[in-house]
Amino acid sequence: MRFGVIVFPGTWSDVDCFTVVDEVLKQPVEYVWHKETDLSGFDCLILPGGFSYGDYLRSGAIARFSPVMKSVERFAKSGGLVFGICNGFQILCESGLLPGILRKNDHLEFRCQWTHLRVENVSTPFSNNAEKGQIIKVPISHGEGNYFADTETLQLIEENEQVLFRYCGPDGDMTPDTNPNGSLNNIAGIMNSEGNVMGMMPHPERCCDPLLGGVDGELIFRSLLRPARVPSEP
Repeated sequence: MRFGVIVFPGTWSDVDCFTVVDEVLKQPVEYVWHKETDLSGFDCLILPGGFSYGDYLRSGAIARFSPVMKSVERFAKSGGLVFGICNGFQILCESGLLPGILRKNDHLEFRCQWTHLRVENVSTPFSNNAEKGQIIKVPISHGEGNYFADTETLQLIEENEQVLFRYCGPDGDMTPDTNPNGSLNNIAGIMNSEGNVMGMMPHPERCCDPLLGGVDGELIFRSLLRPARVPSEP
C-alpha cells in the first residue's frame, strides 16, 4: 500500500507520520509538496498536523486553496483513502470533504495533553483494527479543535455512524470534564458519508512507539492495511 504525506508551508507533523508509515507499518511512503497535482500511484493520503500558512484567517482556510487540494478532492471522489490529523482535519473541513468546522477551544486555551477516546464505529478503513467501545489513549495538541456542526448536519452524521472517536474518561464516561475543547457530542474524529475520508484532532502518530508513552495510535494506522469490516446484520 502506497502512502503520500502532504506537506504545506507550516506543516510540522509530516516527519512523524512518515516515520510511522515507514518504520512501523513498513509501507512505501513519499512526501507530497502542496504544489503537486499528480497523486496517481497513491492508495492513501495523509494530511498531517501543524500550522499551515500560519493558521491565518482560520486554521486550514488558506491551505484549502493549495494546488494539491483539487487533486485530493478528485482522489477522494474516486474512492482513495484520505486521513487528516489535527490541522489536516481542519483543512478537510474547510475544503468540504468533511462536514462541520473546527472552532477555537471553548476555554480559549491551547491544550497539549493525553486524552482518552472511545471507538464508536469499527466498520471503517480507519478503525477496523479496534473493538467497538474500546478505550484508547491518544494525545492532543491544538487550540482550535472544538468540533461544531449545525443541528441537521450533526443529526445526520450521528445517524449514519460517521463519528469514529469521542473524547471520554478512562472508563468510557463522557462528561464536560472529559471533553478537552468543547466539541459537540464529545466528537474527536469523523468520516465522510462514503467512508473513505476521515479526520481527527488527536495525534495517533505520536503514540506508535513505547518510548513516546503509548502505542494505541497503531490501532488506527494498522487499520488502513486491513479491509473494512462488514457491519453485522441486526
